Amino acid sequence: MFGCLVAGRLVQTAAQQVAEDKFVFDLPDYENINHVVVFMLGTIPFPEGMGGSVYFSYPDSNGMPVWQLLGFVTNGKPSAIFKISGLKSGEGSQHPFGAMNIVRTPTVAQIGISVESLNSMAQQTPVGNAAVSSVDSFTQFTQKMLDNFYNFASSFAVSQAQMTPSPSEMFIPANVVLKWYENFQRRLAQNPLFWKT
Repeated sequence: MFGCLVAGRLVQTAAQQVAEDKFVFDLPDYENINHVVVFMLGTIPFPEGMGGSVYFSYPDSNGMPVWQLLGFVTNGKPSAIFKISGLKSGEGSQHPFGAMNIVRTPTVAQIGISVESLNSMAQQTPVGNAAVSSVDSFTQFTQKMLDNFYNFASSFAVSQAQMTPSPSEMFIPANVVLKWYENFQRRLAQNPLFWKT
């Protein structure tokens, strides 16, 4: 029903079923994992009105499991990418895996999927830093560069009355820089790779 993927590793499709509505994948060597992809295999959809809450569990310093809600998969959103690298030192949250006797090794983390109603899933809040940004690093860099350039250029703005005539220097009106800045942002939002054409 589910699959789990970590970059550089084989796809896992044989989840350990620990209850009728709960599934677990082992993640050995979890300290070297940054992101994990959880997806539905497409063979069995969720029953109407149901979905899967996705949890990450890692052993704390005493070897006890710490579970954190990452997010959800549903028939309408059958896959999700989660960033787990920053979660290993966080606090645990409420989870449906507590009473289960799940076999685990101290160096192995786990991804747990709990089949739940969409209504109960809507009441849950995943940990904030598990979601992967939908904006790629190039777009983020470009946006930061634009902001920095505009702020830098604007810091030198003077009114016409404050200008000292200097025949050897060229001046660009601030509204021209602002127009370029807004135009570039708009084009970047429409197509982050527009500059390649």
